[in-house]
Amino acid sequence: MIYLMTALVYGLAGLYLYRKLITEQPASKAMFIGALTIGAISHTILLYPNIVTSDGLNLNIFNTLSLISLFFLVFFVLFGLYRPILSLGLLATPVVLLGLSIGYFGRATYEPLNDLGPLLQTHILLSFAAYCVLLMAAVQAVILRLQIRELKHQTIHRFWVSKLPSLQSMESLLFDMILMGFVILSIALGLGFVATYDIMAQHIAHKLVFSALSWTIFGLLITGHYRFGWRGKRAANFAIYGFILLAIGFIGSKTVLDLLV
Repeated sequence: MIYLMTALVYGLAGLYLYRKLITEQPASKAMFIGALTIGAISHTILLYPNIVTSDGLNLNIFNTLSLISLFFLVFFVLFGLYRPILSLGLLATPVVLLGLSIGYFGRATYEPLNDLGPLLQTHILLSFAAYCVLLMAAVQAVILRLQIRELKHQTIHRFWVSKLPSLQSMESLLFDMILMGFVILSIALGLGFVATYDIMAQHIAHKLVFSALSWTIFGLLITGHYRFGWRGKRAANFAIYGFILLAIGFIGSKTVLDLLV
């Protein structure tokens, strides 16, 4: 029942925004953000008992994807309170709806985590937060590339240009997300190295390697942007490549451990 209600809220919110964009009518920010907030609360109520069990934390691949989509939505709502990103909800709503469904219907064997210290718990929480912010940055980068393509080819029907904020505003938002995600990821990686006592035995070496590579890519992008003026298509490509590496390490390792090992 809670799943159906949450899915309905996400679906109706997405359809409402889509209709407003297509008909070129202004969407109510309060109504849209309010609906997503209600959805996030019911999403949390549904997901919480699946993750926090009597035996420990159950962060299997399906619960993880659902939690990531929930964090993604929360950050979208927070950014939406002070940034003109309402139109991006057209992508946020299907992403969170997909994550909700995967978490509800997916099943995977998992050994609950019941011996986590404070540092490791903080590392896990910050890792999820960094992943979600950088996921938003990757989505933003894809949209930025679509905008640049429409401007470059001078297409007649410019959906991404006409329906979304200006290219300059979109670039500013992209680097806001990247900078926030990079800072959170830096802290998470630092805590991870401190809290992890045996990288090989805990089967997380590949995760740390890909996360470090992603951190390097985002660090180069931030340096290039503020020192050499990197922007536009180059910045979008760096953001997408950096997130792909992070996703391989984060989701790829969980898929192997939960489903194949």
